[in-house]
Amino acid sequence: MKLFYSPTSPYARKVRMVAIETGLATQIDVISVNVAQEQPELFAANPLGKVPALVLENGEALFDSPVICRYLDSLSGNALLPLSGWKHWEILRWEALADGLMDAAYNRVMEERSRPEHERSPAAMTRWETEITRTLEHIETRLDTLGEDLTLAYLALGAAIGYLEFRLPHLLQAAAYPQTLAWYVLFRARPAMQATQPA
Repeated sequence: MKLFYSPTSPYARKVRMVAIETGLATQIDVISVNVAQEQPELFAANPLGKVPALVLENGEALFDSPVICRYLDSLSGNALLPLSGWKHWEILRWEALADGLMDAAYNRVMEERSRPEHERSPAAMTRWETEITRTLEHIETRLDTLGEDLTLAYLALGAAIGYLEFRLPHLLQAAAYPQTLAWYVLFRARPAMQATQPA
């Protein structure tokens, strides 16, 4: 299999961590791409031109991180996402929350990095920052629902907070989210997190 990714993409980081945690990383060739440039091989796999995109051995391609994560987990016997019961939905809810946190953070970052200052929207940047802080406040009150076993929820949340640490560290305040940051400090020491740090 071939995985197209960007080293700074939190969505691709989540997929890469799933591959590591399920023992599938050695079966996947990872190909770093710059999505701001013409990438014919990536476009053939995903016409949207987004990462991550996974090309399977039969030539078919999967894209969007939730889809790829479910596929990889299915190859591992559903080690990270049980197929039934409330836990299944709780993990998917955590993933959706973490992915939404990534969306808000990514939009906030791109508004600042890709536009000249006079073209930026302060209102939009404030809205995204509010989404981020409101979500972090929610996470702070719900950490006990993560459970003790490693699941897709852990990897999604680790990727999301890792992106904030990388791009918007000023929004992570220990005084405001002490339990979340304590969890993250422990989780980022995992080999999968260390191996996929953005650069």
